[in-house]
Amino acid sequence: MTEFPDDFGAPGLGESQRGLLVELKRRGEATLADVADVMGLATETVREHLNALTARGLVERVGNRRDGPGRPRIVYALSDRGEALFPQREGALLGELATHLVESGREDVLEEFFERRIGEQRSDAAERLRGLEGRERVQEVARILSDQGFMAEVEEVNGNGDALLLRLCHCPLKDLVAASRLPCRAESEFVEELLGESLTREAWMPDGDHSCTYRISLGD
Repeated sequence: MTEFPDDFGAPGLGESQRGLLVELKRRGEATLADVADVMGLATETVREHLNALTARGLVERVGNRRDGPGRPRIVYALSDRGEALFPQREGALLGELATHLVESGREDVLEEFFERRIGEQRSDAAERLRGLEGRERVQEVARILSDQGFMAEVEEVNGNGDALLLRLCHCPLKDLVAASRLPCRAESEFVEELLGESLTREAWMPDGDHSCTYRISLGD
């Protein structure tokens, strides 16, 4: 029986399909015959599973292999989405690193890192916002933040259109934020810079809210 890694997430997949993903992870890449042999499944069964996993974007064809006479065999590997099903520890490790820096009195290293990170984003963001004002500018800022993993969305506060809510529904920096609020401060200051005005915070994930929400006035 295939042993699945701890925290292996594959919702909606049967045990054989999950096992196939694990075998591809172990091997790096494999042909249909390779995995059919090691899993003890019929070739047609594995073919159906591979086709289904490919359709879901979890597996991809990466080439062909010729082991002898006859048609070359298709070689399969996990796609980026398939790789993402396996336990990811990078965030936790970064959180531990941030905690170490803070506890050793080196939070200035984190501050320097975020200043550099935002500096590298500034030019591209300014170009994307060129000529945009009001709601259009806020919506583009939301798209910029979504590109960075924040799942940002814009909502109207009322029917007057004079105020908007910018909601960040996901925090890709949560492991860092657990060690220091510096990332929150750096990102909010950057958003204020992009919008050209101060933000009024109405909800904050570190306080247990479901999103980081900011009110933006569109008045004259």
